[in-house]
Amino acid sequence: MQIKSVNLETVCGITSTLPENDKPEIAFAGKSNVGKSSLINGLMNRKAYARTSAQPGKTQTINFYNINEMLYYVDLPGYGYAKVSEELKAKWGKMIEKYLRTTKQLKIIFLLLDIRHEPSANDKLMYDWIVHQGYEPVIIATKLDKINRSQKDKQIKLLRTGLGAKKETKILPFSALTKQGREEIWDCIEEALGFETDEAAKPVTGKPLD
Repeated sequence: MQIKSVNLETVCGITSTLPENDKPEIAFAGKSNVGKSSLINGLMNRKAYARTSAQPGKTQTINFYNINEMLYYVDLPGYGYAKVSEELKAKWGKMIEKYLRTTKQLKIIFLLLDIRHEPSANDKLMYDWIVHQGYEPVIIATKLDKINRSQKDKQIKLLRTGLGAKKETKILPFSALTKQGREEIWDCIEEALGFETDEAAKPVTGKPLD
């Protein structure tokens, strides 16, 4: 189970034309500083291929990572960053909406939320956008290592209620620090792809590659 190649193939800005890919796409959405890049790096078994930053709002483009020439991870712009103009935030929102409306290869979309906090208005809006476009997102509850184990079920319920999510909506706790939850996320990806990835696209466990 080894990722043989990772390539940041396409970067789309506000005025860019989205690519017409011929491979399955796995998309990641979440507000700024929720841990999206850390999750993507964990799933690629790379330390810092997707850039992480202490500065929120870092991801301002749609980034397409080609994995093993078999599928794409699609890193959507972080939303809800307070220190940018309302005009720019609206443009980032339109980028995400355009992607959801036009993609023909999206197989599953993960919506990342911080497990410590109730969903914000922007989180709820993003969830509703995704559902409106006909997709059922899988919720990734990030920063699991920041809470006590006894709080997990309570916080998951808080996320589900705050989003107004269905009972069957999957909510998967994840820690970028311990990698807890990574295998469950991979199970979702493999199920969505009909196991098209086979073992070659699943990362080996152990020490991440540089």
